[in-house]
Amino acid sequence: MTDSPTETGPFDDLPGDLMIWVLIVSELLVFGAGLAAFLAVRATDPAGFATAQAALHPAAAALNTAVLVTSGVAAALAARSAEAARLGAGRLWLAFAMALGVVFLVVKGFEYADLAAQGIGVESHAAFTFYYLLTGFHAAHVAAGVLILGLVAIRLRPYPVETAAAFWHMVDLVWVLLFPVIYLMG
Repeated sequence: MTDSPTETGPFDDLPGDLMIWVLIVSELLVFGAGLAAFLAVRATDPAGFATAQAALHPAAAALNTAVLVTSGVAAALAARSAEAARLGAGRLWLAFAMALGVVFLVVKGFEYADLAAQGIGVESHAAFTFYYLLTGFHAAHVAAGVLILGLVAIRLRPYPVETAAAFWHMVDLVWVLLFPVIYLMG
């Protein structure tokens, strides 16, 4: 049986290109492995991890969760606006999503600065090693996502905005997984 141009494949309804989904899945696997390692090491020293966790900033992390989820909504609205050829609205939604990404990074920067002021670094405890690695890697993805959203805003077209929004939603999802495991799990 040969494929005709009118046949659809299983990935045709995904927003964005198949390669963005390869990237998204690979990034989710990397973060998943990091979280699995965190949990495995935590199981060997629950008291030490609990003590380290007490130094973290769950209120700031909760704020950042709300910030990223809201930015995800803005990115989705940007994609809808681009699809409807409402370029001004699309750019505004992207700018809002980007601004919230910057807010996330600023809040994270305050967290890092406070921990550094307390003398807490990567080598203080295994919990902090994982904390800095996982949240730092995530922050790098937030920064990359802000840049990507800005690039697609320059020449707003549905397909690139949809692809960028898919990446941004992966960034949101990763934080929604990191937040409870790192900050709340007792």
